[in-house]
Amino acid sequence: MWLRTTTIAAAALLACAPAALADGGGAGYPSASGGTAPGQVTPPAPARPQPAPANQPTPPLVPPPTGTPGLSGGRAIAPAGTPRVVRHVIVAANRLIRKRYRWGGGHRGFTSLDRGYDCSGAVSYALYGGRLLLSPLDSTGLSRFGEAGPGSWITIYANRTHAYMVVAGLRFDTGFHDAFTTPTGTGPRWSATARTGRGFRVRHPAGL
Repeated sequence: MWLRTTTIAAAALLACAPAALADGGGAGYPSASGGTAPGQVTPPAPARPQPAPANQPTPPLVPPPTGTPGLSGGRAIAPAGTPRVVRHVIVAANRLIRKRYRWGGGHRGFTSLDRGYDCSGAVSYALYGGRLLLSPLDSTGLSRFGEAGPGSWITIYANRTHAYMVVAGLRFDTGFHDAFTTPTGTGPRWSATARTGRGFRVRHPAGL
């Protein structure tokens, strides 16, 4: 009688136990029949591979120039669609037109115009116009400025002896000499003609 009572009580306890405890499989691992076999844990089905997204071209940070740059009285005219910061760079560079070339000129600071500018002093002052620089850099410093490669709006060419830049399609330079010769002393000028970038590091302000 005692054995029969014990057997009935054990069967009643198993009948009231949670299914997760009774089958030993835990929750979240359904078998093909809808349950989990006693003593087994069925691993989750592998996730279906998702199709790779179509390759989309990365949009440029800023649109390229949409108009034709111009010169008037030796000063640059910004093309249509020029970002404000680039316009400020052009305005600052225009202030230096007709200044003479002066080695070391423009490196004392930006609070007032110097009597003359060398290559890096002129480029630094123009970049300061767009608040892209806080203090003047020499040509070696400009060769490390910003990011590598040409920009959409501003591209700086610099090495140990010279620096110039192209802004909205126009070259801002202190001379028309080759990369490794002494500056001619023409002073800061705009030009619609290109020059070789051989021997220069090519940089640009981030986003421009």
